[in-house]
Amino acid sequence: MHPFASYVLRSYYKATGWNEDNLYANLTRSSNAILDFTVPRGLHLTVSKSPNALFKTTYSMTAMPSLHGSVGYIFTSCDLDIKSSGNVRFKNMIERFRVYDQPRRPEPKEEEWLAGEQVQKRDYLLYGRFYLPTGRLDALYSTRLSPTVQALVAAISDPPSNIPSELRDRNGDPSNIMLNLQHDVGKWCTEYTWSAEDGMWGVRVLHNFGRLGMSDAVEDGGKGDRVKVKRVDEEDAVEGGLKGRVSVGAELYFSAKERSAGVSTGIRFTTLPDATPPSFQVPPSSSNPASPSRGPPSQPPTTITALFNPMLGHMSAAYTARVSRDLALSSRFDFNVYSFESEWTMGAEWWLRRSLTPRPSEDGEIHPPTPPPFPPVEDVQGVVKARASTNNDVSLMWEGRLRNMLVSLGVVSDFSSRSKPIKAIGLEVSYFSSE
Repeated sequence: MHPFASYVLRSYYKATGWNEDNLYANLTRSSNAILDFTVPRGLHLTVSKSPNALFKTTYSMTAMPSLHGSVGYIFTSCDLDIKSSGNVRFKNMIERFRVYDQPRRPEPKEEEWLAGEQVQKRDYLLYGRFYLPTGRLDALYSTRLSPTVQALVAAISDPPSNIPSELRDRNGDPSNIMLNLQHDVGKWCTEYTWSAEDGMWGVRVLHNFGRLGMSDAVEDGGKGDRVKVKRVDEEDAVEGGLKGRVSVGAELYFSAKERSAGVSTGIRFTTLPDATPPSFQVPPSSSNPASPSRGPPSQPPTTITALFNPMLGHMSAAYTARVSRDLALSSRFDFNVYSFESEWTMGAEWWLRRSLTPRPSEDGEIHPPTPPPFPPVEDVQGVVKARASTNNDVSLMWEGRLRNMLVSLGVVSDFSSRSKPIKAIGLEVSYFSSE
């Protein structure tokens, strides 16, 4: 599940209108949610509090296998609607398979006037976390320079006493500061990165083909009122395949300290966003009875990605689709053209919902429950994720809500080892409140 700080950061992006999904770094986000989920290790507890809409605090403690903790503070310039762990939408706290909406050009904020003068207010977020007993300090600063430009500054400060001996021999220092500049215009998104530790410069580019904003079917809905008369000798058109959009991206980075460089390219195909639940599950507005009701999607929500790193010789292809309302499957094949090493990974995501209990009718008889025409949004109780690969690694994790707490329970096993088939097992409990 998402840490509380990540939940606040996503809420900040949503409040300021920034699309974090339109980045090359998130090109394989849909398949990673199923194939690369993180299983908790040991016993981890997190308690967070939102005293007001601008300031948040978070405290975490890991009791096993070693005892350590951290204290974090978050401050934002804009009000955020942060829910409590008992009433927050469960899917908003889970990294899950999604078919993301069509990219849009970020819109500028509404103009604010004070005493006849325009007030320029720049949105920003400040985050800091202090770890005990190591004394490590993490910091993040995010701000909007313009409607289409966002800057991020991330820093890590680690005391010299925590540096391992092998890093000291190589004059290594885990402390670092990194600058990131993002320019998003909807169809194009560019990232520029600089890291002080190794003097690395990088650039990432993502291009989305097709139109921006709403799909053609929605925009041209008013043009389809006329019914075309079919001729006697006219045959029905046969349509096949998936309808969607294509995104292509690449990255290039160079390290002056290490005197090395790297490059990678990627492509992604994803179905149209109108096939993504819960959009098709939303009932039509009662104020407009003439509007047609939406049914299940005509095509399964699907994402297909492919990555290639020519310098390392690494190739990766993934296919992810939602085969039913509660089940999503994913498969990925990794191959190295130089060493001929390969790995095949499979994963599944199964959502658990509340069961409808039969209720006695007026005549005293018990009838089976009648499911609603549109499933409610908050009927999800939890999710089960499973992953298996040809390296004999099998992972299983359950995430759900117990009372007012969010709980994650997972296990990682290695079937090739008879002496230690269970590699790790962990439990994570998170509670946060906004009252």
